[in-house]
Amino acid sequence: MTTRARGTTVSWSRANARRLDRQFLSDGAPTPARTAPDVTGAVAAMLGAHAQVLSAAEYSAGLRTPGATRTDVRTALWTGRTLVKTFGPRGTVHLLPAAQLPMWAGALSAVPRGDGPFRKDARMTPDQVERVLAAVAEALTGAELTIDELSDEVVARTGPWAGDLVMPAFQGMWPRWRQVLHLAGHRGALSYAPDRGRKAAYTNPGTVPMAAREATAALVERYLRAYGPATPAHFARWLAAPRGWAGRLFADLAGAGAIEEVTLEDCGAAWVAAGDTRFPSEPPRGVRLLPYFDAFTIASRPRERLFPGAAYERALAGGQAGNFPVLLVDGTVAGVWHQRRSGRRIAVTVEPLAPLDAARTRELEEQVERLGAVLEGAPELTVGKVTVGAHA
Repeated sequence: MTTRARGTTVSWSRANARRLDRQFLSDGAPTPARTAPDVTGAVAAMLGAHAQVLSAAEYSAGLRTPGATRTDVRTALWTGRTLVKTFGPRGTVHLLPAAQLPMWAGALSAVPRGDGPFRKDARMTPDQVERVLAAVAEALTGAELTIDELSDEVVARTGPWAGDLVMPAFQGMWPRWRQVLHLAGHRGALSYAPDRGRKAAYTNPGTVPMAAREATAALVERYLRAYGPATPAHFARWLAAPRGWAGRLFADLAGAGAIEEVTLEDCGAAWVAAGDTRFPSEPPRGVRLLPYFDAFTIASRPRERLFPGAAYERALAGGQAGNFPVLLVDGTVAGVWHQRRSGRRIAVTVEPLAPLDAARTRELEEQVERLGAVLEGAPELTVGKVTVGAHA
C-alpha cells in the first residue's frame, strides 16, 4: 500500500522503503511499477554499478535480478553488449546500460571541471585536453588497445608533452595525458574492451552524446526516481559536481515543472520527479548483504540515517560509504561482512553490530545462499566467530 506525500514531510522510513523497493532490495513480490528486471534493467535502476572491483558489480546486479549469476552479467557486458564498462559518476569505473550511454555522455560532459588534484606544472591547457581527447577517440575507433598501446598512439598524435611522466601512480609515474582518461569515457569516446591477458583494454563505443540540457534533465529525473527525495547537494555529491551548478540545474527543472518539492525528514526541502509522490506506507523489512560501493549505499542520504549509531563508525571510512561491504537489516546498516574465495569455496564472515535473532539469522543464511548462486560458488557462513552453516 502506498500514500501520497501531498507536499508534507516525507519520513526517512518511507523514503528509505521506496528507495529499497526501486532498487529491487525490498521484500515482497514485484509490483507493476517494480517488475523484476534482467541484469541490464537492474543496472539501469541503480544508475550504474560501481565496477572498480568487477566481482562487486556482478554481485550488485545479480542480487537485484532473480535467478541471475555473474555469467549473466558477463554475457550482457562482453557478448550481448547491453552493458558497457566505462567511467561513470564521480569519474569512477561503472557498468552502464549501453542504451543509456548518450544520456550519460551528455550529462557527464556537462559537469563543470576544476583544475583537479595535480600540480600546476603537471596540468594541461584546455587546448591540450581537447587534443588528447580527440587523439584517444581516433586511436580507439575500430581498435582494442591496452593502456600502453593507447599511450603510444596518443603521444604520436599530440606530441612528447603528452607522454611526460608527471602523474604519481601506484609504483611510479604516469604520462601527463592519463589525467583525462576518464573524460574520454565521459565524452563517449572510450569504454573498456575485454581484458587482454592481465591487461585492461579499451575501445571507442562510438557514442554520440545527447544535448547537455536534455541529458542533465534526464539524469536528474532518473536519479530522483531511484534515490529521491533528494536535495541538489545530495545530487552534487553523488555525481561529484559543483553544488552551485547542481542548485541552478534543480532550479531550472523546478521552474519547468519537471521536478517538485517535498520536505524530507532531517533534510528540509527536497525534490522528487514531477508526479512521483507515492511512497510505501510500511517500513522496510528484510536482510541484505551489499558489496563494496553498492549504488544504494553510495547514493542514499541522509547518510546518518542509513548508518545509525555505531554503524557510522564501523562501516564508513571517514564518512565515505562503500569501503566496506555492509549488512542491511530492515533498511539500515547493521554490520559489515567480507568474503574470501578459494576455488568454488566462498568463506563469508558477517559481523553484526548487534546479535541477530533466529528469524534474522535464517534470512541471512538465505542471503548467503543467494550470494553463492550469483557468484557461482559454494558459500560458508560465519557470524562473528561462530560458524552458522556450510553449504555444499
